[in-house]
Formats: sequence, C-alpha cells, structure tokens
Amino acid sequence: MMWFLMCIGLLLGGYFIYGKFVEKVFGINEARQTPAFTKTDGVDFVPMSKGKVYLIQLLNIAGVGPIFGPILGALYGPAAMLWIVFGCIFAGAVHDYFSGMLSVRNNGQSVPNLAGKYLGKSAKHFMNVFAIILLLLVGVVFISAPAGLLGKLTGWDVSIFLGFIFAYYLIATIVPVDKIIGRLYPFFGALLLFMSVGLTIALIVSSEHTLLPGFSAGDFLTNLNPNDMPLWPALFITIACGAVSGFHATQSPLMARCVENESNGRFVFYGAMIGEGVIALIWCAIALSFFGGVAGLNEGMAGNPANVVYEASTGLLGAVGGFMAILGVIVLPITSGDTAFRSARLILAEFFKMPQTALPKRLMLAIPLFIMGAILTQVDFGVIWRYFGVANQTTAVMMLWTASAYLLRHNKFHWICTIPAMFMTTVVISFLLSSEKLGAGLPMTLSTVAGIVATLVITALVVVKTKGKGEDVLPEEA
Repeated sequence: MMWFLMCIGLLLGGYFIYGKFVEKVFGINEARQTPAFTKTDGVDFVPMSKGKVYLIQLLNIAGVGPIFGPILGALYGPAAMLWIVFGCIFAGAVHDYFSGMLSVRNNGQSVPNLAGKYLGKSAKHFMNVFAIILLLLVGVVFISAPAGLLGKLTGWDVSIFLGFIFAYYLIATIVPVDKIIGRLYPFFGALLLFMSVGLTIALIVSSEHTLLPGFSAGDFLTNLNPNDMPLWPALFITIACGAVSGFHATQSPLMARCVENESNGRFVFYGAMIGEGVIALIWCAIALSFFGGVAGLNEGMAGNPANVVYEASTGLLGAVGGFMAILGVIVLPITSGDTAFRSARLILAEFFKMPQTALPKRLMLAIPLFIMGAILTQVDFGVIWRYFGVANQTTAVMMLWTASAYLLRHNKFHWICTIPAMFMTTVVISFLLSSEKLGAGLPMTLSTVAGIVATLVITALVVVKTKGKGEDVLPEEA
C-alpha cells in the first residue's frame, strides 16, 4: 500500500512542482491570443473551457495503451511502476506539454509541420509519412481491442462491433469537434473515473487479493519476467502510453486548436498525461496483485491483456460493477481511435493545403484512411501491436527533439527535453538493432553501444544546427 500511494503521490507532486518548472522554461504569454480565437472555423478551431478541453485531451490520449501496456509491462515486476512514474513526470508529460504548446504558438499546426519548422525539411517529410502510418496503426489497434472486449461481453461476433465502431469513427472524424467529441466526452470521462477509482478501492479493501503481494523494495529494480524477456530496452517500448507516447504528439494539436489561454496549457497537456499515468499505475498494480504475482499474471493473461481486464474487473467489482469497468476500458480506445483518424485527416489537409470547412473535402481525405484501416484490421493483432509500439516511441523521439530544438533556438534550458530525447533515442535504436522479430537481431551489448553512439551524434547535430538561431533562421530557409 505504501509503495502504491507513494507512486501516486509522486505523480501528483510532479504536476505541481516539475510541471510548473516546465511551464516557466517554456514561458507562457497570457495576453497572446490562441488559435481557437485567431482561426475560429466552427469545425476544428473552436474555443472550449479549460475543464472540457482537459477531459477531451485525457480521453484522446488514454486509449487502450495505458491499460494493455502496463498489464504487459507488469510481467517485468514492480520495475514497471517506476518507469510509469518517472517516465511520465520527466518525459511523457514534458513531451505532451511541448507538443501542445508549440502547436498553440504555431497556429494549431500538427507535429510534422512543427518538426519541419524546428528540425528542417527532412524531419517534416519523415514525420508526414510516419505520423500517418502511426495514426492508422493506432486507429486499427483501437478498433480491434474494444471490438474484442465487446464480443467477449456479449458473445456476439466481433465483426459486428468492428462495423459499428468504424461507422462511429467516420462520423466523429468529419463532424465539427464540439458536436460529438465536445458533448459526449465529459460523460465518458465520468465513466473513466468510475473505472479507475472503483477498481482501486475494490483492490484495497479486497479480502482475497493483496496489493503487490510478496514484493520487496529490491524487486522494484529487478526483472521478474517469467518468460526471460530482457527488461532493457523492451520495457520502455512495451509501456508507452502512461510513460511517454508519441501518439500524444498527434493528439495535442487537436486541443491546441481549442485552448482559450496559454495559461491553461499545463493543466490540459501536462496534467492530462499525469492523469494517464495514474490510470497506467492502477492497471499495473491490479495486474501484479489480482493474480498474486508475475507468474500468476502470465498464466492468467494467456497472451492477451484483455483476459486480465475481464477477470480483474468482474472479480473485483462483481457482474454489474465489472460490466461498468469493462465499459470504461472499451470507451478509452474508442475515444482515442476516432481522434487518431481525425488527426490523420488534418495532417493530410495541412500537407495538401486543403481547407476543411466544407464536408466534401473532409470526406475526400477521411474515406481513403478508413479503407486502409479496414484492410489493416485483417492483420493479426499481435503483429499490429508490435509495430505500433515501435512507431509510437519513434514519434515520441522526433517530438522530443523538436521541443529540444525549439528551446535551443531560444537559448532556454533545453535539457528538460534533450535528456528524455537522448534516453528514448537510445531505447528505440537499441530495440530495433536487438529485436529478432522487428529488427536486426544483434547482441544486446552491441545494440546498446550502437544506440548510445548514434544518440550522441544526433544530439551534437541538433545542438550545432539549432542553438541560438531563433524562429526566423531555419534550415529550410537557409
């Protein structure tokens, strides 16, 4: 109990202490008008209250990732909880804050344009392609997971729910942001809170299940994975949402177009990530506790995190409460999948310079995306999830370097972004070089050394090309 409450306390303290420091380094301007007012169009640029924007941002970013990821990560033992806490405070929330606030400062632009502005044209072209691929993978993952859970709840054919969710996604992607997302998400937020708080209380008061049973302080730094999977660097790819996730960089600009004042940014962007970290921490603790440890978790999961969600929810809250909790888990990916396709539409609109006020133009971009998404749903979920994890963290790396370049250009304290960018760059390169399924299958030591060397080279290039050059002297203009 003490470890769990301490982790929650650290996350909340991170928001009030480190979040305030990050906001100070960025340097907000409360008198500056935001894109919600300067570019109001009634479709994507719509002013909304701070509370509503926070709830939408939380639901946008909190898909199935902060549930399935921590459940899979829990197989490494309590070390997963440490990554969630420190990754969220010093990397993930910083990443989300800068992806949102840089968009606010740049007329609501998406991450490819931000990368292009601060890192150069090559970064922009890379991110245009990569962001669309990531968003398609996210959309597919966040269709397949809730459809599978709904099928498990009802006994109906999963393809029925795939059709319903696809239809909802198409509608939510093309209608104005305040018509569906702005109206329904506060209710979904209440359902999310019920799920998180209800499961936590049920676990704490349960007479059958002990919180983090049999673990000692030393286990927080030990890999307990029963499948003999290496903690480095796989843990940092497995748990993305809840620690640091590049998907969030594609979502933050959606709410950057609706934020009414720059002073709201810390609550909306940094705060929503802390909220997601709490959700991830709860599910990690449930996974480690409900099955009595990592061995029981591995057996109970049987290769599919959805089994853990179902068993733990119904076991802790009963049939009715479990149904509500599972419904909350279903809502999370659906409320992120629709905005994934919406983000993809807006990125394409920026690339083709196609205004989105007219419905036919929105359909022109949305329909091809959904056709590609439908094709990808036929691919095995496990394969899609692996590629999603790597694409997700690669996007996070690009966004962190973009934020670092922005701070370097203005001679600000760039290390708050540079250090997490360096760490995640090493993680991604080491993983790709060492992975036998997705990469080169090289020895771990060699892969790690190569990752560190490549990271140092990238750091030097970013510093040399951007330091002190301000907003006007950019690589594409040189």
